[in-house]
Amino acid sequence: MPTRSETLACAAGLRAMFEAEGAALVEPPILQPADTLLELYGEDIRARAYVTSDALRGEQMLRPDFTVPVVQMHMREGAEPARYTYAGEVFRRQEHDPSRANEYIQVGYEVFDRTDPAAADAEVFALIAAGLKNLPVVPVTGDIGVLMAAVEGLNTTARRKHALMRHIWRPRRFRGLLERFAGRTPVPPTRAALLAGEAPKGAPLVGLRSAAEIDARVAALHEDAAADPISARDVDLIEVLLEVRETMPNALSRLHDLAVDLPSIAPAVARVAAREKALQARGVNTGDLIFEASYGRASMEYYDGFVFGFRAETRPDLPAIASGGRYDALTRQLGQGDEIPAVGGVMRPGLMLQLEGKV
Repeated sequence: MPTRSETLACAAGLRAMFEAEGAALVEPPILQPADTLLELYGEDIRARAYVTSDALRGEQMLRPDFTVPVVQMHMREGAEPARYTYAGEVFRRQEHDPSRANEYIQVGYEVFDRTDPAAADAEVFALIAAGLKNLPVVPVTGDIGVLMAAVEGLNTTARRKHALMRHIWRPRRFRGLLERFAGRTPVPPTRAALLAGEAPKGAPLVGLRSAAEIDARVAALHEDAAADPISARDVDLIEVLLEVRETMPNALSRLHDLAVDLPSIAPAVARVAAREKALQARGVNTGDLIFEASYGRASMEYYDGFVFGFRAETRPDLPAIASGGRYDALTRQLGQGDEIPAVGGVMRPGLMLQLEGKV
C-alpha cells in the first residue's frame, strides 16, 4: 500500500492542478455538525458515518465527505461564480465490506456557476480525466435528472411521486414501490386488514408516533388504496429507461426515442445532449464514453443531474477511483432560500498510487 506521505504528496499535486484552474483552497473542519446531515439523509447516515457527542455542540460527525460543508460555506459567504479545491481525510463506516478503507484521503474540485451548466459539467469531468491520464481507468457517465423527470411526469398522486423520488437512490425499494403503485404486487395482509377496518381497536401506542400521526398515516393509506394504479405502459417505459447502457451517441438516440413516449424527460435529455457537445469541446471522445441511465443510484444520494465515475479496469475490487456530479438541489436545501447550479468531483490519490503500481 502507498505510504501516507506518498498519498499526501499525490494529493498536493492534484490540488495544485485545480488551483491552477482558479480554484480557491478551502479546509472544512474534520468534525461536522450531525444535524445537517441527519436532516438531509435521515437516520440512514448513522450507518455510514462516525458520530460523537459534544456537551456544548451536540452531535458531531467525522467528515464523511467535503461537498456538504463546502456548499454550506459557499451559500453562506461565497461570491459568484466560484471554484474550490480541497484535500484531506474523510471517514466512512465499512461494516458491510471490511476490506475497504474507513479513512482515506480525498481531493476535490467544486464549481458554482450559473453561466453554462453543461460547460461546467464538462469542465469538472475533463479536469479529473486529465488528472487520471495514463491510469488504467474507464469512465462512465449518467444523469439522475432523466429518471427524476420520468417520475415527475407520471400520471399518479403527488404522494406516490414523492415516495418514488425519495427512494430513487435505493434501487430495490424504488422498484418495489413502482410495482406496488402499478398494482403488480399484492397488498401485504396487515395493510389489507387495516384498510378493511379489521385492525385491533384500542391497542396501546408503541414507539414515538402520536395517535394523530397514526391516524394521518392510516388516512394516507386509504387515499393511496383509492388511487388508480400507475399504467403498465409507464412502468414498462421507466424500466426500459433504466436499462439504457450505451456509448453516449447511442444512448442519446435511445433517450430521444423514449422522450416521444415519455415527453416529461425531453428537457432532461436536451441537457444530456448539451453536455455531450460541451464534453466534445473539451476534447473528450464521447463516441467511446459510456452512458448508464442507472449510474450513481446506489452511492450518490445528493446528486440530481449529471453523474460520473472512473473505474479501475484491472481492479474491479476497488471502489471508484474518482467520481462526481451535479447537485443543484443541495444548494437549495442548504441555501436558506438561495440556490446556484453546482457540480463537482473527487479523486482518491491512494487508489491512484495503487494503480500506478506503488504498492
